[in-house]
Amino acid sequence: MKIHNPFRVALLATLGVGVGLLIIGSVQNLSTILLYVGTALFLSLGLDPVVSFLERRGLARWAAVLVTILAVLGIFTGIIFMVVPIIVSQIGQLVSQIELLLQPGRWNELVLQVQTWVSQTLPWLKLDDVWASIQRWFTTLDVGSISTMIGNSLLTGAGAVAAGLGGAFIVLILTIYFTASTPSLKSAVYQLVPASKRARFIELAEKITDSVGYYVMGQVSLGVINGVLSAIFLSIINAPFPAVLAVIAFFFSLIPLVGTLTGSTIIVLTCLLPGLGSPTAALIAVIYYLVYMQIEAYVISPRIMNRAVSVPGSVVVISALAGGALLNLLGALIAIPVAASILIIYREVVIPRQNER
Repeated sequence: MKIHNPFRVALLATLGVGVGLLIIGSVQNLSTILLYVGTALFLSLGLDPVVSFLERRGLARWAAVLVTILAVLGIFTGIIFMVVPIIVSQIGQLVSQIELLLQPGRWNELVLQVQTWVSQTLPWLKLDDVWASIQRWFTTLDVGSISTMIGNSLLTGAGAVAAGLGGAFIVLILTIYFTASTPSLKSAVYQLVPASKRARFIELAEKITDSVGYYVMGQVSLGVINGVLSAIFLSIINAPFPAVLAVIAFFFSLIPLVGTLTGSTIIVLTCLLPGLGSPTAALIAVIYYLVYMQIEAYVISPRIMNRAVSVPGSVVVISALAGGALLNLLGALIAIPVAASILIIYREVVIPRQNER
């Protein structure tokens, strides 16, 4: 192909590349805002089944939305004023215990206990030289610097928590707005589709949004069940910081595939902290969470998730890994409903078209 005006072609190509880079840079700069909007849309789709349920019970749309929003605000306020002070107090106790473990006297006592146990259990193993080297290394540590580092980490963590609470408030406001305006948002999107294909598009869109909504509600229900049962169980066995560990169980249960296992591992390791937990409590926790994970996988989860679209196990693994790699935690959360939506389109659009040919 002969180029009559190379300068114009080069200029247009350069402008095109520049516009592309500008769009990419804008998306990167707006990534936090886009994350808030995406999270709010995801949560609003999760609240939509609740609003629809209240509408079927005779409430008007505005009343159903109002009741749902008040319930969300009540839960959010309850978490802040009831759970957060307990968690902050117990986190402070946990940090104090960790600082005590860093004291040379406490370290020597712990080493002596371990050395006595090893000497009695494995008399053929000589550990005197090893313990002496470890003690010499520990005495060279600057405990004051370590305490300062812990304090700086706590300040950084406090700043991250404050930023997270601010982001959560923004997401809450957007979720309320999207929940209240879901019908108008859907109607605006449906108007973009040609009238000849609009009915089919609406049918598929409603199936997809219902699937996402049921998935969100089901995952939150699993988290609530795990959190409440964990709080009761950990209080019974006198585990350290039961409120903190129950919140950990709740939030990790929201992560599909590996969330419950990861949260349970953290709880068991916390039960092993010297001076706080005990090996007996950790062993009981291991047995409890192994049993709970089986019950959740084969009894609780199928009953709760029966309204959502079933996704094959291999697709669950691949979608969760891909979503986590792309969007971290949010990606892992939305990966499975996105995969379910793709499966709906594949089953009801692609396959029928292929069968018609």
